[in-house]
Amino acid sequence: MDSLTQATLGAAVGEAVLGKKIGNKAAVIGAIIGTIPDLDVLLVPFFNEFQKISLHRGYSHSILFCLLGAFLFAYVLSKIKFTREVSFPRLWLFSFLALFTHILLDAFTSYGTQLFLPFTDWRVSFDSISIIDPLYTVPLLIGVLISVFYFKKTDKKRGLPNTIGLIVSSLYLLFTLANKQHIEQVFNSQLEEQNIPSFRLLTVPIKVGNMIWYGVAKDKTTLHIGKYSMLEKNKIEFHTFPINDHLLDGLDGQLVDRLKWFAQGFYTVAEKDGKIRIYNMQCDMQGVREFGDYKAPTAFYFEITPHEDGRYDLTSGMHQNGIKE
Repeated sequence: MDSLTQATLGAAVGEAVLGKKIGNKAAVIGAIIGTIPDLDVLLVPFFNEFQKISLHRGYSHSILFCLLGAFLFAYVLSKIKFTREVSFPRLWLFSFLALFTHILLDAFTSYGTQLFLPFTDWRVSFDSISIIDPLYTVPLLIGVLISVFYFKKTDKKRGLPNTIGLIVSSLYLLFTLANKQHIEQVFNSQLEEQNIPSFRLLTVPIKVGNMIWYGVAKDKTTLHIGKYSMLEKNKIEFHTFPINDHLLDGLDGQLVDRLKWFAQGFYTVAEKDGKIRIYNMQCDMQGVREFGDYKAPTAFYFEITPHEDGRYDLTSGMHQNGIKE
């Protein structure tokens, strides 16, 4: 999720666990700790394009990091004046929840989160909510602000608005999971009606409110991509793209394996001027791009430029609407 949402969630956790102990400082510390996993983006300039594929939402987004990091942050907090009197177990619980809720929320988005590193790099992605969705963020933010600015830490009702915000936002998350099941039924029904074969289906929400979804149906050689609006209840127009796995033959095996892993199997490959482009449906759904005779399943792509000696250059690009690239 976006940084504002993660900071708000951390602040809500801080208020819930420590608000009546240390007052408004709990929300501030919670917001800080709640954004720490995303600091892995600061390392991006030090890695090449290949290494960046696995970097974000990697070790800093693992359960192990939450468990061990909670001890470190609890220790630091136990040495600070205004948290010194709070018990170490409570400080650990606060730190763990601030970190763990961050990575758990990220797992609801389509990018995927490597929760179980270093034991496995399997990326957990529920694909049920957009990276930015105010319907989740706003109840959290309102609850935190009311608790922090309208109640003293000794007030028995201080935690109530924050708790309500947490409950409402959590119920919305559960709604997105249930709604995803409905959306998959719609896509499967229309795929069957249109006699489009598939054995895997990826559904990803876009924009606000969980109302507009993309679906990607995969068979052995092809991806079928369509868009559905719950408001319009439209007939889905599917765009068909060959996967073109054969274009990856002869390329660096480790690179190909990592790019397929990143896409979780939902990708297409195209050739452009001797260069190989890989479009990742799992992490980027911006709609079909058409430029004359060139048709792309989405905007972002990785581009591989192979060399005769076996080396390669890996870069990335982005199609802009109406501009052929």
